[in-house]
Amino acid sequence: MKFSDLSRLEVIKHLDGFVTNAVRDYLKPAEEVWQPADFLPNASLESFWEEVKALQERAKTLSYDLLAVLIGDMITEEALPTYESWIYCMDGMNDLGEESGWKTWTRAWTAEENRHGDLLNKYLYLSGRVNMREVEASTQYLLNDGFEIGTGHDPYRNFIYTSFQEVATNISHRRVATLAKKAGDSTLSKLCGVVAADEARHAKAYQSFIGEVFKIDPNEAILAFEDMMRKKIVMPAHFLREVGTKIGETFGHFTDAAQRLGVYTAQDYVEIVQDLLKEWKVADLTELNAAGEKARDYLMRLPERLLRVAERMKTPELEYKFRWIVA
Repeated sequence: MKFSDLSRLEVIKHLDGFVTNAVRDYLKPAEEVWQPADFLPNASLESFWEEVKALQERAKTLSYDLLAVLIGDMITEEALPTYESWIYCMDGMNDLGEESGWKTWTRAWTAEENRHGDLLNKYLYLSGRVNMREVEASTQYLLNDGFEIGTGHDPYRNFIYTSFQEVATNISHRRVATLAKKAGDSTLSKLCGVVAADEARHAKAYQSFIGEVFKIDPNEAILAFEDMMRKKIVMPAHFLREVGTKIGETFGHFTDAAQRLGVYTAQDYVEIVQDLLKEWKVADLTELNAAGEKARDYLMRLPERLLRVAERMKTPELEYKFRWIVA
């Protein structure tokens, strides 16, 4: 069934049952899923202070850049209220009941994601290497400043963005986990590993949403995909700043550290684009109009163009001194 003459709202309503099933298929009930307390010292036990001391000893092995990336990742996760409200502002959401698949998904996804910031925040607090007041101020700034990611209120663009972004966060957390393990911090490696696993599940869910849109409304879907790629996918924390800095000023230093470590690079961006083109079978799409065909041509050539740019990029050498880090 094709809905080329229907509105976004009609397509979204048509997919409500599919999204309801996604809650079951891609998310886990609160009674079954992990919680931050599963991985951190228990303050009610006599062994608490010994465990904290051991955690702090392991945290001393983390490099400056790795600690900076971890803090930036944590602040990004802590800005979850912004992301939930952004999805709730999507066109058509006000026309759906509270028990609709889309709203149920958004609440349940938010609930799972909420654990990520809690877990990493508590680890960093216990590590003894972080000025938590400065970190908390950056989190407050990020919530105050919001973000502008180029999706507007369009559900197609919104979920193309999340399809990309959840993969990017999976890569970042997974690589931090690997680097932490190499540094000798097994606790942090486990923390980042479970967060990365969540992000991988969420990415599959959002990609399945857009996969269904491509089946139903391929022309509008590919135009939305093209538009997001022309704008480029910006990270949700692109307004990141510290006390005394301008909006977005700290974000560049955070991404420089990630690039130096190989946690998230321009090459990764290209590979995510390639994976999404395959996932949504863009090369095989039919029933496109002239604009849709032009969009597909642009998208299919895009990875090669991006790769040439990525190969010319130099790894930044300057190590910025973050207000967040005290040791």
